[in-house]
Amino acid sequence: MMTNELDSLLEWFELKDELRTGWVLRNIDSPESVAAHTWGTASLCLLYAEQEDVDPQKAVTMALIHDLGEARTGDIATRAEDGRQTIPTSEKEAAERSAVTDLVGPFDTELLTLWEEYEARDTPTAQFVKDMDLIDNCLQALKYERQGRYDEAEANDHFAEFENLDEFFATAAPRFRTELGQDLFEQIKSQYEQELGRPCQL
Repeated sequence: MMTNELDSLLEWFELKDELRTGWVLRNIDSPESVAAHTWGTASLCLLYAEQEDVDPQKAVTMALIHDLGEARTGDIATRAEDGRQTIPTSEKEAAERSAVTDLVGPFDTELLTLWEEYEARDTPTAQFVKDMDLIDNCLQALKYERQGRYDEAEANDHFAEFENLDEFFATAAPRFRTELGQDLFEQIKSQYEQELGRPCQL
């Protein structure tokens, strides 16, 4: 193993410790890491790729690297509330592209091409993987809600317009590009609403 490969691997592994910002802001008890989210997204791709008629290996590989840039940039959450986005999308994408270029450099330039395909969302595979990324987030919200992993009564300035974990569904709802993603979303949202005993605010 070359030194530059080792250095890059160690930086990849930062995703194991990088906590998902949205859950941290919501004061979730022991929130997942970006690496845990990546595993969830990759697992969904493995399970549903053939149903969506995309190549499972390509989809899983794309899922495994889709948030790789966050090993260097950190996790910048997508927010539904006006004025809550901390950095412009274009700036976030540029920083992540630079990071991914460096991080895959010692290994395989095809990985950068795959990451860029995911970012462009122009292919069925990229659209499917992004939908599974969103589904993973909604499943995690349902899991945290069922487990009571946060204090509902605690004041939280980060979620002024949304109750419970509704914002995580609100950010996902308008972004689905596949019928499968939309169907899974509706199923998960329905279960979430049953947990709450009220409609989810979107």
